[in-house]
Amino acid sequence: MTTDSGIREAIVTERTELADILDGLDEEAWDHPSLCAGWRVREVVAHITMAFRYSLPRVALEMVKSRGRFDAMADRRARVDADELSVRELAAAVRDNIHHPWKPPGGGLAGALSHDTIHGLDITTPLGIDWKVPEERMRMIHRGMRPKNIAFFGVDLDDIELRADDMDWSYGTGEPVEGTAQDLLLVLCGRTLPPGRLRGAPSSRFTRG
Repeated sequence: MTTDSGIREAIVTERTELADILDGLDEEAWDHPSLCAGWRVREVVAHITMAFRYSLPRVALEMVKSRGRFDAMADRRARVDADELSVRELAAAVRDNIHHPWKPPGGGLAGALSHDTIHGLDITTPLGIDWKVPEERMRMIHRGMRPKNIAFFGVDLDDIELRADDMDWSYGTGEPVEGTAQDLLLVLCGRTLPPGRLRGAPSSRFTRG
């Protein structure tokens, strides 16, 4: 059983790896589209670091401005902050908060790890960066993915089995879609992936044309 200290250690390691990646990006890469629809790399980083940079009163104020709609608030602030902050400031906001104790409401430490890792993959996957999330960390994340979390993303997985080819993990029943555990995590989260990363007849539903 994974302990809280083990998850905290995984969060620190994940953020350190992501900070190293961001430090190595050029300006063109920061403007590259991410897997999050309508967001470049810089918007994703602005979103990841919003919880580090905003106080609770600031979040509450921004929620009021967005009439209580968190997704609308997060999208608006990611776009504004991505334009107002330099890439150095955005990268520093990750590195300076490697040990930040933030946890998403109701998500706990596992939710924090999932949030950072998924958005890290939203950046590295379209950039073609070979960032391999270790199996132990992937197991922590997959264990934390509940039906309600998957339902939030609205992905249709009826009659489909997601089957990892790099670790013993699967989700659902039906016609198989195979790929790495981290690519299948992105499928669970409603992302569409670059061609060639998934196998199986239904995989075209989760692949960019």
